[in-house]
Amino acid sequence: MEDKTMIENLKKTEIFKDLRAEELNEIAPYIREKSFMKREMIFSEGDPPDFLYIVKDGKVKVTKLSHEGKEIILEIISPYDFFGGIAVIKGFPYPANAVPMDDTTVLMISRNNLLLIIDRFPSLMYSLAMSLGDRMRVSHETLKNIALERVESRIASLLLKLSDKMGKQADEGLLIDMKLTKQDIADMVGTTVETAIRTMSKLKKSGYISEEGGGRILIIDREGLASLGS
Repeated sequence: MEDKTMIENLKKTEIFKDLRAEELNEIAPYIREKSFMKREMIFSEGDPPDFLYIVKDGKVKVTKLSHEGKEIILEIISPYDFFGGIAVIKGFPYPANAVPMDDTTVLMISRNNLLLIIDRFPSLMYSLAMSLGDRMRVSHETLKNIALERVESRIASLLLKLSDKMGKQADEGLLIDMKLTKQDIADMVGTTVETAIRTMSKLKKSGYISEEGGGRILIIDREGLASLGS
């Protein structure tokens, strides 16, 4: 990838967006690009923390397995967001799995190069720390909700969170601009696909949401959905 294109990509990324063009130009040679097919493992829980990853296009799910062997989706990483950061900074094995939900291209920074970049631009450490703090809070809330909240509340909260992250304004509401299967929803809230189907049907009948083409979900009544998730 030409450095100019790489700089444009970095400028869209939260942790690099405040750096000047000449600083991004200095960072660009340390970053490489790699493509992964849908469901091809990027890294597994327990792997050494070799790289920080940034999604260029596609989507990546960060998952863990429950004691029963069921996949739980902790987070969905969308374009220009990063993942693998906590392990890379701290130097311990990746604490979860990272799996593409679509054919996905990522930008990769090796741990050694990331530490060099942080040493050169200390402000990046602050950006990383803030983002990682938010990431840990979201993961903690996800696991807490799975343990404590009823399924309807968990699904309502999930849809609201995804709409904040990937929502696009449409004529009748806010469209979650990604393909989202009932299995994905079940995995993200820690329930069965049958329960997810029943709950989504109930939300549709209540007028809170509708399902559009391509597996996308339209939030029609955000306030009503929020009342279920509170």
